[in-house]
Order: sequence, then structure tokens, then C-alpha cells
Amino acid sequence: MNAIEVRNLSKKFRKVTLRRNYRTFKDLFTGFRSDRTAGSAPEFSALTDVSFDIPAGRTWGIIGRNGSGKSTMLKMLAGIYRPDAGTIIVNGRVSALIELGAGFHPEFSGRENIYINASILGMTKKKINEIFDDIVRFAELEDFIDNPVRTYSSGMFMRLGFSVAIHVDPDVLLVDEVLAVGDESFGNKCRDRMESFKKAGKTILLVTHDLSQVLKWCDGALWFDKGELKAIGKPERVIDAYLAAVAEKDNRGALDDESRAESAPAPESVSRWGDQTVTIDKVTIKGADGVARKVFATGDAVTVEIDYTPHKTALDPVVGVAIHKADGVLCYGGNTDIERLHIPRMERPGVARVHFDSLPLVEGGYTFSVAIHAKDGHAYDYHDQMHPFSVRSKVKDVGAFRPPHRWEIAGAVPALTPGDVSIPDASQK
Repeated sequence: MNAIEVRNLSKKFRKVTLRRNYRTFKDLFTGFRSDRTAGSAPEFSALTDVSFDIPAGRTWGIIGRNGSGKSTMLKMLAGIYRPDAGTIIVNGRVSALIELGAGFHPEFSGRENIYINASILGMTKKKINEIFDDIVRFAELEDFIDNPVRTYSSGMFMRLGFSVAIHVDPDVLLVDEVLAVGDESFGNKCRDRMESFKKAGKTILLVTHDLSQVLKWCDGALWFDKGELKAIGKPERVIDAYLAAVAEKDNRGALDDESRAESAPAPESVSRWGDQTVTIDKVTIKGADGVARKVFATGDAVTVEIDYTPHKTALDPVVGVAIHKADGVLCYGGNTDIERLHIPRMERPGVARVHFDSLPLVEGGYTFSVAIHAKDGHAYDYHDQMHPFSVRSKVKDVGAFRPPHRWEIAGAVPALTPGDVSIPDASQK
């Protein structure tokens, strides 16, 4: 049985701006507007032909960039918005925690808002009387329940709203990112209660930017982008597809930025020095497919390609490369001399490449430094932290790199949870 069934759902909104298209100062007071624009506010599609099913008793996550249609989808399910096309079927009582303090009247007390809000959600006064103390106790508002809610902090607002939503005993709970407002103690209470909801067979639909929570909590995931449902299925698969799309978009943006920077006049920089016996003409960072990239996933293969031109013969030159974090911390440094790779001379233009079969860096920003110098260290051309790139990962480690590893607890290898990721050694590929 499905708790939620959505078929061919579409929703449009009009773009409302402060500009009224008045042509003269007089028009401002007479209300006259240009015929060209009167009554023709442009529309945009918040959701386009969306269809999916959510099985009863399961927890599903909705992910996507800001403005992708996630919150609009939840408001449609809650009945706040009506569809322009398509159908929505929700089986059972719905409770929605969509916006902080939504449905609360600021001049009424917390007590009065509990009765109003719970009544809207379909509860009788008798039932509200029975659970009133539980709502107040869970929200930790015993000393403030008779104060106007306009005097509440954002955290108090959130606690009261969440407490009402979970105590009306919903069959379907819709949650939109609001749990991030609570402190650590209250967050633990919320997680415990949502865990009990799962065990009781309730259906939960969670909108969040915290992908680790989707991996931990959810049985399935939906990815929205520009109002379209791009992927639906197992959280791991949907999140991988989402992260790949985000990385590709970021990569295109970074490449465009680099292209614009290369076309601009080069400023004098303290990040480059050397006597120009050999010059580094171009540095290209490539993925495993040989295509230039600026954004990689943890563990990806990476190639650094260095185009160089000798302006006179350089004997026994050394080519080096280093990786720094964005804050300048050195992660790795090596060169052809350390690797005992002898280059007799450079006397004509060429290309040097260093291949990393796997670059297990944690998520963050990094730079490559590249250099060509003499064996005694005298620089021909040195590019210090001049070539940026980024690493994306669904695992939020800290530090600089993520070495291949596995956990053992009390001598037994635990079953992998959705949040676990293993990175194999390059030698095993």
C-alpha cells in the first residue's frame, strides 16, 4: 500500500516584482501602467509533470539544490498549494512541519496556538486536553506556555511546532529542514521520536540538505532539479547521481572562470618565479577520461599535464608537483629526482605528465603547485599553488586525505551501513 501517490503533478507561480512599470511620476499616483506589461507577469514552473509513489511505513528523503522544487512539493502534499495539473493522493492523517512557526498567531499565547494548530490538524478539544501537557513538556516550554509566541526565540518556535506536529499522531509526517534550528539536546529528542515513528510504521517525508541524514534515515530518496524529478530510488544511487551532477556543474563553472582568467591580462604575482630557462606554458588537470576538470570525487584518478618550452638547453632538469589544501597546508610533494627518473636534457617543447591512479583527498578545496628546476633547486619556472581544484565526497571526513581503510569492532567486521564508503587501493583496481 502506498501512503502517497503523485501523478503528473505541475505547479506554476507568477513572478511578482516591486517594479510596476510606471512610465511617469504621474502614473505612480494614478495607477496607470504600460499596456505592454499590464497583467502580463511572467510565470515560472516550480514543478513539472512529477510522478512518484511513497510506500506506507517508509522514510523517504527529498534532496536538491535551493529552488529545485523540494519545499513546493511538500506544501502540495500538505494541501497548502493546489496543483495546476495532476493528482495527489495521501492516505491517512497528515502532519506537516514545513516552515518555522507556520500557522502560529504571534499575538496568541503558546497555549492558545497549541489548541488552534492541533484543531487545524483534525484533533478534537478533548484529545488536545489529553495530550496538552505532553506537548508542552516535550517542547520544554513549561515556563513560557502562556506568553505570546511573538516573544519566543526561533528555537522555542521550532520546539513548539515540532511538538504539536508529532503529538497529533499522524500517519504521514512531512518535515522540511526545520530541525537544524534546535540545539543538540533537543535535536537528540527529535531524532529519538522520529526513530519511534519509524518503528511504529509511520510514513516520513524529509526535505534536507544533509545527505548523511538521508543515508542514515531514509529507505528511498527523490532528487529534484529545476522542478523536475531527476531520480528516484535507493538513497545511495540517488545521492551519487545528485553529487555527480553538482560536481559537473561546479566543474563547468570552474573551467569557465579559468578561461576568463586566462584571457585577462596576467597580473604580476609572487606565486611564480624562476629565470625562465624553461617556461611552463600551460597546466591542465584531467580526469580518468583525459578531459580537463576542476572538480573530482574522493578517490578519482587525476592527471596533471604540464606543457613546457625550453628557451635554451636545460641539462638534468627536474619536474616537480605538490598538493596544498586551500589554507596552504602541504598534503604531498614529489618530483622526478625523488622518483629517480633521470631527464638528461630539455631542448625542445614538450609535455610532462604525472598520473595519480587514486587521489583519496577529503572534501574541500586544493591547489597543485608545479615546477621545473635544476638539480640544485635553482628554479627555471615555479608555479606556487597556482592551479586550483576541488574534491567532493558524500563522506564528511576531516583532515587532508582519506586512506583506504576498514573498521573492525571486537574482532568482527560490521555490516556496512548506507553511510559507509570504502575506497580500494589503486593496486586492487
